[in-house]
Amino acid sequence: MVLTTTESASGESLYSTFASRYVRTALPRFRIPDTCIPKEAAYQIINDELMLDGNPRLNLASFVTTWMEPECDRLIMAAINKNYVDMDEYPVTTELQNRCVNMIANLFNAPIGDGETAVGVGTVGSSEAIMLAGLAFKRKWQNKRKEEGKPYDKPNIVTGANVQVCWEKFASWDTPIHVDAASGGFIAPFIYPELVWDFRLPLVKSINVSGHKYGLVYAGIGWVVWKNKEDLPEELIFHINYLGADQPTFTLNFSKGSSQIIAQYYQFIRLGFEGYKNIMENCAENARILKEGIESTGRFDVVSKDIGVPLVAFKLKDSNQHTVFEISENLRRFGWIVPAYSMPADAQHIAVLRVVIREDFSRSLAERLVSDIKKVVFELDALPAGAQN
Repeated sequence: MVLTTTESASGESLYSTFASRYVRTALPRFRIPDTCIPKEAAYQIINDELMLDGNPRLNLASFVTTWMEPECDRLIMAAINKNYVDMDEYPVTTELQNRCVNMIANLFNAPIGDGETAVGVGTVGSSEAIMLAGLAFKRKWQNKRKEEGKPYDKPNIVTGANVQVCWEKFASWDTPIHVDAASGGFIAPFIYPELVWDFRLPLVKSINVSGHKYGLVYAGIGWVVWKNKEDLPEELIFHINYLGADQPTFTLNFSKGSSQIIAQYYQFIRLGFEGYKNIMENCAENARILKEGIESTGRFDVVSKDIGVPLVAFKLKDSNQHTVFEISENLRRFGWIVPAYSMPADAQHIAVLRVVIREDFSRSLAERLVSDIKKVVFELDALPAGAQN
């Protein structure tokens, strides 16, 4: 949850510009107005304010999908008023979700037998998916401890940033593994098929993936799948019937839109394995082009790897005259949103710029970004020391 803040300097009233054709009085900024206004005025006021938002296509900070085909946009708008939780009222939407779960489980090599269906659920994102998988782990562990007559009030979870020693420990301790494949889950199967990371590993019990990242759907859809039915304790599943029929559900949310689920199914049948593979290969190629362009300036060191999620992270070779934060700020003048940040503990002295390569980031955009980075660096070089600050 993002906590709200207000800027007192902006005043208590909201004044219109072009909407003054319809309404002349100022609107309260932080209170519901006493009277209604024409729909044209409401639209114009909001549209004018939103013009100051960044361009989503040029937001290179985010992994989240910012473009889909017009046909999918129409499907999304047609389902915008469907509450997914009303499964009895919208059975086809529920069926599409179940198809998506099975498609993802098969993609991740779940051992689904003949006549069986995959175990999983759609969520609003990977954060909810991870929490659900964690709850399943916790309850399975508690049940096992109870059966053994051991304390079950202090669960332990092991997390890691790599796959080195921790994998040996997992194997020796018979510890179940949850894989957070938020970004890489829709990349590895298509361009790194030789990488064994999924349900082919005996101890991997659940996997989450973000549909709204490289699943190529707008924000608001994630997935979690379990290897077997036994990996999701039955007592965690809620059965409700007040909407018309028995509805098993396992989510942290209740009401949520159907549009993103339908959009995910559209992408699966529209693109198929071949389409996803082509897109991921193209993202990797554009990342390579951007990397080479940045290195060609002679001013940056690329610190990201060539394999994995398609992104380029780079730092200044010499940050004595100016910083990556100044470069990030100046790129805004060209419309680019390129984040700059310091690295985590033990590497705080390193600050980098990072560009995420999505489907809609083309080769021409990569070349334009490099050109604009060169312009910014040239302009900063021309400033006296400390002038940018």
